[in-house]
This record gives sequence, structure tokens and C-alpha cells, in this order.
Amino acid sequence: MAKENTGQHHQTEARRKKLTLILGVSGLCILFYVLGAWQNSNLPASYSKMGCETQSNPSSSTSSSSSESFDLKSHNQDEFKETNQTIKYFEPCDLSLSEYTPCEDRQRGRKFDRNMMKYRERHCPTKDELLYCLIPPPPNYKIPFKWPQSRDYAWYGNIPHKELSVEKAVQNWIQVEGDRFRFPGGGTMFPRGADAYIDDIARLIPLTNGGIRTAIDTGCGVASFGAYLLKRDIMAVSFAPRDTHEAQVQFALERGVPAIIGIMGSRRLPYPARAFDLAHCSRCLIPWFKNDGLYLMEVDRVLRPGGYWILSGPPINWKQYWRGWERTEEDLKQEQDSIENVAKSLCWKKVTEKGDLSIWQKPINHIECKKLKQNNKSPPICSSDNADSAWYKDLEPCVTPLPNTNNPEESAGGALEDWPDRAFAVPPRILRGTIQDINTEMFREDNEVWKERIAHYKKIVPELSRGRFRNIMDMNAYLGGFAASMLKYPSWVMNVVPVDAEKQTLGVIFERGLIGTYQDWCEGFSTYPRTYDMIHAGGLFSLYKNKCDLTLILLEMDRILRPEGTVVLRDNVEMLTKVERIAKGMKWNTQIVDHEKGPYNPEKILVAVKTYWTGQPSNNNKNN
Repeated sequence: MAKENTGQHHQTEARRKKLTLILGVSGLCILFYVLGAWQNSNLPASYSKMGCETQSNPSSSTSSSSSESFDLKSHNQDEFKETNQTIKYFEPCDLSLSEYTPCEDRQRGRKFDRNMMKYRERHCPTKDELLYCLIPPPPNYKIPFKWPQSRDYAWYGNIPHKELSVEKAVQNWIQVEGDRFRFPGGGTMFPRGADAYIDDIARLIPLTNGGIRTAIDTGCGVASFGAYLLKRDIMAVSFAPRDTHEAQVQFALERGVPAIIGIMGSRRLPYPARAFDLAHCSRCLIPWFKNDGLYLMEVDRVLRPGGYWILSGPPINWKQYWRGWERTEEDLKQEQDSIENVAKSLCWKKVTEKGDLSIWQKPINHIECKKLKQNNKSPPICSSDNADSAWYKDLEPCVTPLPNTNNPEESAGGALEDWPDRAFAVPPRILRGTIQDINTEMFREDNEVWKERIAHYKKIVPELSRGRFRNIMDMNAYLGGFAASMLKYPSWVMNVVPVDAEKQTLGVIFERGLIGTYQDWCEGFSTYPRTYDMIHAGGLFSLYKNKCDLTLILLEMDRILRPEGTVVLRDNVEMLTKVERIAKGMKWNTQIVDHEKGPYNPEKILVAVKTYWTGQPSNNNKNN
């Protein structure tokens, strides 16, 4: 604030009149005043307070901002001092926890059964194992490369693991070049690069007409397949377990490619039925032929009617490769025969097998499949009606039924528009009335709401439209309106539908050609630390206020957010002021700003930026 001059008395009177006017305009501002929510922050000056306080002058994001705005804090130290006493400041965790993934902890995993890879599945900390500290970045951490450069490069200091560059050296997964990694786009089964490999697939099935939009890549490596699908407007969710190859999912996300820690084990994948247009396995080491084809039944569950399954690697083309694979011809032939038989039992059609690629297609409905099952009931069609349920849900040895159709030419569950029209077309699940209390009109209204919200976000977070954020998470995605509105920017959004949400809408999100997952936010998310540039959440803390400690949710957000990453939270004033006190203790710079409808709306928006800091090496630390 400017220093007071000889007109100090007149300025003081003017400020008092201004305060009286503000408080008279909106009773909500009184609440902000009492709770200290008008406290100055060190946000980059591109973030401006709205409504209850005049905007601050712009300044560099790397220096402390100076504001000439009317500042309540400087005149009301007692109230703010009382508020600051409630802030608990969190210490950094030990540097050995730099890559901590709470629900995929190796030591904890060893306590569980190795059968069906159960020990590599999610096993979250007990209450006495929970951490109340900040996961530290490595000492040499740098802000990642911006997309699209990040597809090909990452800083070595951010993921200091050379294992893959040695183990997969001849396969061109990853190379070390000085202080950075380079990703040549290679893979075990695509020595000419992922781009050429995808071109081979495009000669066999239509990849570029908009009919294929969502894909799932099982056992993804460093996600080069997903990275090069993006240029074809195909969005792939890549997944791999925590410790098959060191940090492969972390590498994928560092590149700006969607990925998640996961495994085909004893449980369903965390996606609804009929989610993906394409499923892919390139030497992904999943035993498709074991357990009577149980894993292929799960692929069938998440695959859309008419969707494709692509397999390369053992046992495909075994006659050429069997010596290099160090397996017998008989063994490999038996494996392929078993896979072919399971595919037939799922009513899939073999599209082609050419070179190293084999492709099957799921039927568009189950009219003929039901007839087939009258004579061959193994595996049977599932009798339960919980096809979308997938959070800690065990795999079932049966064929997930498709919605009924009367016409053999009709796509079960409703046909989807081609991409990009799919993003804003009314999803079939809504058209068919399968999402309770959500109809076509509400869907279209939600799209209009998000146009207004994104316009507002661009004012309070200008970097949103400048390519600053590549990896974005919406922690309470509802119908995916935020993600759909972000499609024009060089970013992708992981749409999370909490298992506690009133309406389970993840199927709608996938029908829009977007990606996402289920999650219980009382637990850790299946990703590495520092893997998202921006986190958005509307109403999340009100949803969880009586379910678990909100501090733990915020600490989890801090874990997965990159340094200098941004958080945008929507909720009521009371909840946001609670959240803000916790956030300040995590070294976040915060501001509460008005709703896009103005200061009279009881919902407010908290904008926060995680400050840049790194862990400090110690003599007894062996990780660095």
C-alpha cells in the first residue's frame, strides 16, 4: 500500500467510506473480513481478486507482487493474527519418500498374496501409517518441458532412474542425453518407432475417421503408443504396475501423456463398462490365456460395442520369433489357440492377423451371442446388473451383457457420434435415461454453464489459455463439462468421479470421448508425485467433510501437484476458508475470488499456487 502523506487523515476517511460501501454491497464480504480471507497473497499477479477487493497490479510471477489495492489486512492485524494462529505448517517428509505412492507401497505389497498379482494391487495405508508431511521433490528438480517438447524430453533430475535406458537400450524406449532423457518413440514390438507401428495398425482398422477416440494401453512402458496416438486425436489411458520397470508411469506423465498406476490382477479396472473404443497390448506380459480367459473378459467389459482389441508380441507371429522368445513352438501355439478360443467365447470376431499384429472386434450387440450361449455357456453371460461398478470389485468369470437391442444392426447402448462431435453430443446414457435425474436439457445447460466458467477462469488464471498446464485433473468431474471446455487448449484432463458422488457419471464422460477413473478421495490416487500441472475440484470438500480428514485430501493434492502448479477449488465460503488455512500450511499461495455470477453467489472460488521448493540431500540418503 502506498505510504501515507500529508493527506493521511483524508485518505483514512476515504478508506472508511470505501469499507462501509463494500460491506453494504454484500453481506458475504463481512464473512470474508472476519475470517481473514482478504489476506494478501504472493500469487503470481496474473491471479486477481474479484468482487470484494479491487484488482492488484500485474507483476512478474517470479517475484513478490506489490499491490496498490485497498488492503484490509494492513488495517486489521488482530483479526488476521488470530486466524494465522490456526495455521498448522507441514514439514517436508524424508527425501527417501520423494516417489511415494501411498496405495502402491512396495513393502506393504509384499504382505499380500502373489496369486493373480494381488500384491501389486492397491493396498492403502492404515490410519497409523498415514503421513502428515509434504512429499519432497528431488534436489535437482526442474519444471518439466512444455508440450509438445515434453513428448520427447524430460529432465533427468526429475526422475533420476537410468534403469530403463540400460535394460531397454536396444528397444529405444528411453535414452540419457546429458541432464535429460530423450524418448525416441521406440518399443519392444515397434523397433521402427510408435508412429510407424500406429501407421501399420491404421492400414488394418480405421483410426482417422473419428470412430475411435478412447483407448486403453495395458502394460504401457513409457506410453509411447499413447503419446503418438494423440496426433490422431485418440486419447489413450496407459497403465502399468508400480514396480515392473522403474517409474514407467512416472515417465509417461512427465512426458505429458495420460497414464495411471494399475494392473490386471484380481479386480476390475477402475472404469465403467463400454468405456473404450480400442484396447491395446504390445508385449504387455498379461497372461491372457490363464484363469479361463478372465482378463480378456475384463477387456470385453470395458470395450465399447464394435471396439477393437489389438495384440502384438507373444504369441503372435510365434513361427518367426519363437527362438528369440526362448519358448517352444508347442507352448506358443497352445497359448495362441487358447487366446483364440477365449475370443470366440466372448463372441469376438478375428479381424486380421498380419505380421506382428493380431486384431479382434467386439460385436455391436449380443443378439447372436445370446443364441451362441444357448449351446456353449462357457463362460456364461453375467447375471448381475453392476457392469459399471469397478472400485475394489473382483473380476467375474462371465461375459458382461450389453444393453438389449431388437435390431441386429443397432449398436447396444446407443451409437456414438464420431469425434469431435462426440464431445458435445448428448451421450447415449443420458438419452436412454440410465443416469437418474439427468436429462438432455440438463446436459446442454451444463455445457453452457462451463462456457461461462471457463471464461471466468481465463480471467483469474490467464495461464489456462496459454498452454501453461498440460496434465490436468478434475477431482469431481460430474458430466465432464470442465474437460470438454478445455479441449481447445493443449492439455488433457483426467476426469475423476468419486465413488461417493451422488451420481455415477463416468460412463457419460467416456461417451463424450473423454477419459477418467473412479476414486475414493479418502485414499491416495494411483499416480506418482508431481504428475499434474493443475487440479480442479468443485464441491469436493463439502462432499467429503463428514467422511475423512480434509487435511489428508489436501496433502494428497500437494503430493500429485507439480511445483508451481495451480489449484482451482469451488465450494461455499465456510469450507474454502477452512481449506485455505490448511493450504497455507502446505506452502501454497492462495486467494479466494468471487463466483462467475458475482459476489452475491454463496459459492466462491479458491485459487492456489504450490510454491517451488526441493528436498535436501543428506549424507545418509542413498537415493541421490
